[in-house]
Amino acid sequence: MNPIPKPPDFIIIGAQKGGTTSLYAYLTQHPQIAHATQKEVHYFDLNFDKGADWYYSQFPQPENGPYKITGEASPYYIFHPHVPGRMHDLCPEVKIIVLLRNPVDRAISHYYHYIRIEYESLSLEEAIASEPKRLKGEIEKLLANPNYYSYEHQHHTYLKRGIYADQLPLWMQLFPKEQILIIKSEDLYTNPSETVNTVLDFLDLPPQQLETYGKHNSNEYPPISEAVYEQLRAYFRSHNQRLAELCDRDFGWD
Repeated sequence: MNPIPKPPDFIIIGAQKGGTTSLYAYLTQHPQIAHATQKEVHYFDLNFDKGADWYYSQFPQPENGPYKITGEASPYYIFHPHVPGRMHDLCPEVKIIVLLRNPVDRAISHYYHYIRIEYESLSLEEAIASEPKRLKGEIEKLLANPNYYSYEHQHHTYLKRGIYADQLPLWMQLFPKEQILIIKSEDLYTNPSETVNTVLDFLDLPPQQLETYGKHNSNEYPPISEAVYEQLRAYFRSHNQRLAELCDRDFGWD
């Protein structure tokens, strides 16, 4: 008799360039956590038309090994407007892990990552200035049509992706707070062992001294002008204040 497929036990929902690759690699070193077929399954945002059975098939079932839980990490989830509701419908008891990075650093890292993989050809200043034009009407189309795919929304959102105070409320409305763990990316970078064990405790697993720590995807990029830094700091300042009020927590980014 085939076991009944079950949804994942945890999902890292983002943010992009916030350490999701590192955290997922660390977690799946734990002997009681099984790796999905791929880190980023992207079911709730890009592959939703494939259906729940396809999603379940991306995870090994507990009968097949010594592990207790499994999960995935798709960093577009936190930002895509349809994902919270879809996820709540399919797996209302899933544990959600959120990594939030200083949005100034996140935006710069995002930009240079896209320069490397040739998703961006504009200068940093031009890309920031072009974002409103590139995004014009895209969010409205996404909201109006669940099947609409927006290249610009997924890729050229250096500023928007860092406005966490606009993204978290829907998650907080749908999922009880004990199912959501918010981690500062900087804590993962500076103290990975302690941070990973915080996540393991959230997942009801014993702590683990993991074998290797190294920041994944940590490519260097050219020096950023102070003018651009100040422009980004000013842009995010009020949004960071709203986030601090929402989470009742000072993230220390300003």
